[in-house]
Amino acid sequence: MKNINIKYVLALFIVLGVFVAGCTAPKQTAAQETPTQQVPVDTQPVEDQNAQKMIQDGKEIFRHDTFGDEAYWGDTLKLHQAIAGTANGGVGGGVDPATALAVGLKVDVDALPKDLVDNLKAGKVNLSDPATTVALLQLDAVVGVKGFFDEKKNLKSIGITCAICHSTVDNSFTAGIGHRLDGWPNRDLNVGVIVSLAPNLQPVADRLHTNVTTVKAVLNSWGPGKYDAEINMDGKAFRPDGKPAATLLPAAFGLAGVNLHTYGGWGSVTHWNAYVANTQMRGKGTFYDPRLNNKTKYPLAVETGDWNIRNDPDMVTSKLPALQFYQLSLKAPVPPKGSFDEQAAARGQAVFNGKANCDRCHVPPIFAEPGWPMHNASEMGIDDFQAKRSPDEMYRTTPLKGLFSHMKGGFYHDGRFATLMDVVNHYNNLFGLGLADQEKNDLIEYLKSI
Repeated sequence: MKNINIKYVLALFIVLGVFVAGCTAPKQTAAQETPTQQVPVDTQPVEDQNAQKMIQDGKEIFRHDTFGDEAYWGDTLKLHQAIAGTANGGVGGGVDPATALAVGLKVDVDALPKDLVDNLKAGKVNLSDPATTVALLQLDAVVGVKGFFDEKKNLKSIGITCAICHSTVDNSFTAGIGHRLDGWPNRDLNVGVIVSLAPNLQPVADRLHTNVTTVKAVLNSWGPGKYDAEINMDGKAFRPDGKPAATLLPAAFGLAGVNLHTYGGWGSVTHWNAYVANTQMRGKGTFYDPRLNNKTKYPLAVETGDWNIRNDPDMVTSKLPALQFYQLSLKAPVPPKGSFDEQAAARGQAVFNGKANCDRCHVPPIFAEPGWPMHNASEMGIDDFQAKRSPDEMYRTTPLKGLFSHMKGGFYHDGRFATLMDVVNHYNNLFGLGLADQEKNDLIEYLKSI
């Protein structure tokens, strides 16, 4: 992981108004005190230590904390049994590492002991045996998936963490195995297929007032890199055009200075963390959003009480501050050298800030929209289906930094535009920009460079 500039993080923390002023400076005399006097950051070691601890705690939570959701994924849905297979105390054929990698799960190479790495390199590890998957879970090496074992090392339950959807690896060892890249959306992850393996999907079917066969059909319709975080609130599995209602997993980096989270602007980073931890991961915490207490718009949220969740003990709320702080510290990655045409990108920058007027909404240097970045579907020239599922029924201006890292799966919330050229052509036609082919190509190179 890259070194984090603590001074930058402290400055950001102050701007956001959540700086914990739990320590006081050395007492001054009346002659020394002035209303505007400020203590330089580099003379505040206690605050530096606090910031570093918040980052470390947040990273641990982001990567490894299940918030108690193993009670749902393991104890209720029995997903761990499907992973282990009959030969390892579960059911069915099990999930071997090759299959796990094929559905987009990632392995953290830094969690593997040297002898295992050496054996992997030598081809001495059986990647077709579910027992190997169980062993990787024992090492806590499967990104975003945490196994729970009994005293005999039998897999007894399983939980998920934030990292399952919002981290990937750099493939430095091989495809799907490498060093963690926190905040990067895992556009290889086929969440629907993974969940569909659970032996007991009846609780999901009961909630949606349907049958298990239909639940599996919906889950398998999502495809890689997509997830539907509203279906258990409004029960809408498909769009009016028949396509799945699931949306692309968004980036969780580069959010410092960005207001509202998700494509529909549901709320701040910490609001969405609480929403996901409680209503999607099914952790045991507290969540309150009276906007969901709407029988017409969110009938399932009202029926199940998910608009006002209270658990005792609360295993989520105390972790939200550090989790938010860590996410805000994740800078957008820099595009690798050679991944775009630098001369064309320089020309494209002029188009972005000039003729195309992209900078009106994607304001440099954050490439998001300061303030309240919400727009009607008509302003974007698209349908309002996904917007209508959110409380404000609008779309948020999507941040563009680090765009190169999540181009797989298409663009916009549902991947409706397969390429950047499709996006550029859409806006060129919508706003009558009159961009020439060269200007379009240059603009695309600049977008890849952000």
